[in-house]
Amino acid sequence: MEARKNEKNEAKGKGGNKALQVDRPEIMPQAERIPNFSALPQAVKRRVYALKRLQVQSAHIEAKFYEEVHELERKYAGLYQPIFDKRREVVSGAVEPTDEECEWHSEGEEEDLAEDLKKKAALEEKKEDAAPAEDPKGIPEFWLTIFKHVDMLGEMLQEHDEPILKHLQDITVTFSEPGQPMSFTLEFHFEPNSFFSNTVLTKMYKMKSEPDSADPFSFEGPEIVDCEGCKIDWQKGKDVTVKTIKKKQKHKGRGTVRTITKEVPQDSFFNFFNPAKASPDGMDEDLDFTLATDFEIGHFFRERIIPRAVLYFTGEALEDDESFEEEDLEEGEEEDLDEEGEEEDEGDLDLTA
Repeated sequence: MEARKNEKNEAKGKGGNKALQVDRPEIMPQAERIPNFSALPQAVKRRVYALKRLQVQSAHIEAKFYEEVHELERKYAGLYQPIFDKRREVVSGAVEPTDEECEWHSEGEEEDLAEDLKKKAALEEKKEDAAPAEDPKGIPEFWLTIFKHVDMLGEMLQEHDEPILKHLQDITVTFSEPGQPMSFTLEFHFEPNSFFSNTVLTKMYKMKSEPDSADPFSFEGPEIVDCEGCKIDWQKGKDVTVKTIKKKQKHKGRGTVRTITKEVPQDSFFNFFNPAKASPDGMDEDLDFTLATDFEIGHFFRERIIPRAVLYFTGEALEDDESFEEEDLEEGEEEDLDEEGEEEDEGDLDLTA
């Protein structure tokens, strides 16, 4: 049970600007925080209550700060969009980038570039005998490759999803307009295909950016609180979220047997667009964990996949993620070693004096 709680905490979906969030100290139980609060003079208690009221005011100002951050994200999304539109055109093959746009050099690629030039020269010498070089349209299976590279998405991906995701041309994010409740929407753009008639599948994540009146001190920025998917208009027999099974039934009286067929749910990435709804009483831990994981995935699409898609396609972003994980692990190991060292030092103390 404790492991599940830890997983739920890790999967909590935050919608604020990660760069602006800092690690917060672990909050101790109230009895440990103020062991002698009841013994304080009444005049001091009054002043502490005044400070708490100030803290609540601070939380409301922080909420306004995150609302403005959301507006900045919406503003800059418009500035990013022409770049993402060009990315989509290159991926789909609608536009062929110029030689100048394709110039790219890095330390690790210099040797590969030199080798490519040698091979190109050799091919030109024998071009009359050489077969035409393969030149597929755009970047085939760009988004499907990203799904396979990212563990979080790969776990959702099933073999029967792959032929459909080969038609995925772009993933974009839009933000709620000023004056509307805070939210963001993921849009999955598909080329015409034989699986469904939709050209865009959407998933909207609703966010809350205000302190809870019952616990205002827990406020840490915007939080995803709900999500809505969309209806997929599947072509007949193409719905990969269900499978057809045959079941034999025996009549109790006559003993005759008949075979019936029925549809049952099956795992698929496309269940992502039909999310579960939170229980009214909030007492279903498994459902809460499922929703928290969903929120985490939505946030990951928005914050990482969409802005840095090419780096997840090449795997470079994965290397960066692994580097951060290794660095955190090394720091944790050092802390453990320090603690062990302290214990050993205590063991060496001369207690005979």
